Amino acid sequence: MTFRKISLQNLIFALSFMCFSALSYGGEIINLNKDWKFTYGYEVRKGVYDVVSLPHTWNNKDATSGKNNYYRGLGNYEKELEIPSEWATKRLFLKFHGANTVANVFVNGEHVGEHRGGYTAFTFEITDKLKPGEKNRIQVRVNNAPQLDVMPLLGDFNMYGGIYRDVELLVENQNSISPLHYGSNGIYLKQENVTYKNADVNAEVKLLGEPGSVLNTEISLFSDKNLVLKSNKKATLNAEGKATANIPFSVKNPRLWDGTKDPFMYRAKVKVFKDGKIVDEAEVPLGLRFFHVDPDKGFFLNGEHLQLKGVSRHQDRPELGNAIHPQHHREDVAIMQDMGANAVRLSHYPQDPYMYGLLNKAGLVVWSEIPFVGPGGYRDKGFVNQASFKENGRTQLKEMIYQQYNHPSIMFWGLFNELKETGDNPINYVKELQQLTKKLDPSRITTSASNQTGDLNRITDIISWNLYFGWYGGTPDAIGDWADKKHEKYPNTPIGISEYGAGASIYHQQEELKKPNANSYWHPENWQTHFHEEHWIAIDQRPFLWGTFIWNLFDFGAAHRTEGEIPGKNDKGLVTFDRSTKKDAYYFYKANWNKEDPMVYIAEKRLKRRSNELQTIKVYSNSKKIELFHNGKSLGKKSGNYGRFIWEQVKLHKGENKLTAKTKNGLSDEIIITKIEKSKL
Repeated sequence: MTFRKISLQNLIFALSFMCFSALSYGGEIINLNKDWKFTYGYEVRKGVYDVVSLPHTWNNKDATSGKNNYYRGLGNYEKELEIPSEWATKRLFLKFHGANTVANVFVNGEHVGEHRGGYTAFTFEITDKLKPGEKNRIQVRVNNAPQLDVMPLLGDFNMYGGIYRDVELLVENQNSISPLHYGSNGIYLKQENVTYKNADVNAEVKLLGEPGSVLNTEISLFSDKNLVLKSNKKATLNAEGKATANIPFSVKNPRLWDGTKDPFMYRAKVKVFKDGKIVDEAEVPLGLRFFHVDPDKGFFLNGEHLQLKGVSRHQDRPELGNAIHPQHHREDVAIMQDMGANAVRLSHYPQDPYMYGLLNKAGLVVWSEIPFVGPGGYRDKGFVNQASFKENGRTQLKEMIYQQYNHPSIMFWGLFNELKETGDNPINYVKELQQLTKKLDPSRITTSASNQTGDLNRITDIISWNLYFGWYGGTPDAIGDWADKKHEKYPNTPIGISEYGAGASIYHQQEELKKPNANSYWHPENWQTHFHEEHWIAIDQRPFLWGTFIWNLFDFGAAHRTEGEIPGKNDKGLVTFDRSTKKDAYYFYKANWNKEDPMVYIAEKRLKRRSNELQTIKVYSNSKKIELFHNGKSLGKKSGNYGRFIWEQVKLHKGENKLTAKTKNGLSDEIIITKIEKSKL
């Protein structure tokens, strides 16, 4: 095989079909996802490679099949570009939206730069390394081997290796909005004071270009197609060719970004002029809102209480790993909306920028976090007290905040998950991260996810806990007593629940409600359902909980796990790994959280063969009354309690029993249960 030649014609073709980006440059953005030559790091033979397209991971098979020793090492990517001679006066940059974990980039054999961290974007200027009018070779060496100075050191999820997000070639004029500021778009709309009557904002624009140049930066704010305001500011580039333009403006009687009720966003168009001629332009969203957390009353958005009904999300899928496409992000957000969630914790790392754009439009409140992850119930530590590790954490935090700054959905920055204070104690370092976060972005709330007691829980603005009453120990109803005691002990501290969940396989069914061993290969679905019923009822009765997040919305890959349905999977999701099947607990939440879309669902429908003559039939619905029919005969109407409608002592006939649940408006669901002798089960 040979390299595919990328001509100007092909580049223009690629540009016309490039992926949607929140940022639209005055120059060009050319998607480079197609036709890379890939080899594993151990391959040294010439001319041996696979042609792949991005997003790509080399662990989509081994890591998702339960192999704890899945390949973690070097992967080499190579691509050839022919740069038009017309671009000799331009500045060119390579932007990577995600390469896990350490990436080194070479152009024509020369090292351009290294990025350490797998979940944030990075950009390198390659202007001086390119040869306009000639073929140019791009090489990327990616390494997902464990490193003691790169977050995360460990985690209960797979560390898929590869260039698993988009790669773009940015073609800019000599003077432009800077693409080099921590991988961001260089524009920060800082909301300094927002009310229903007025919103004060400072537009901070990073500029890059020829030293001494005077650039005029203009911002125009639009509500739909209507111009709201226009303002501008001049700035002179310093000796390094850098400057920052600060443009303050105010919006009178603003229309607020109001969660799922009205996720409205203004369009902020930024233009840069030199000598009266436009040299760059970009557009970013502006969703104005204000929020706070009260230790007694919970979360408030725009002055109104909002009960955060949250889920958590890992980004991977079977057969794909983390190399997913826009349609997969859209599907996940659609499932969140269908269920009625209004908040999401994107764990345990920054996720694709496309995902944040979807959540902005959907109106979900977002918790975004750096991958500062502790061991949970496993060995090793998530923190090493060495300078290089701490510097890497600071850099990843800056990248996350700067890259995600303009997303109105993000209201919480997460600083750690399940760290321990034994050995190298991370307390002082977490304090440093807290101070850095508040310096970079004082407008948002910091939080963390804890599973232990100690001083770590008193550093971030608010705290949350990962709790599994009724799964790893205790009973599900203990969550309420725990919350009451915490609130009584710390009355001035806002308390949240960052994780709660139980495993379940849709293939594991039992007639009795019996708690399984969490570490076994038996995770019956009805116990997960019971777990979540008990938890949500307790949570709903405690408004002081600022937010709660189900762990997890989707099953996800964890190669080291040996439990549940199959090895290599965490099955605590309410939806299966491939998103094809929603478990019973999903419909319990939908009945409670989604009041807009009428629904009815008979639980335990996968338990099709039963031996007990007398059965309890449970139906989930957001209707006021449900009528149940057994082989066409009405068993009466019931009123619901937390979306649950229960008929006890339903006597099964030998053979097939058809049960149909109906709403007043004609919605229905049915199951067929076969009554058999216990000896034949």
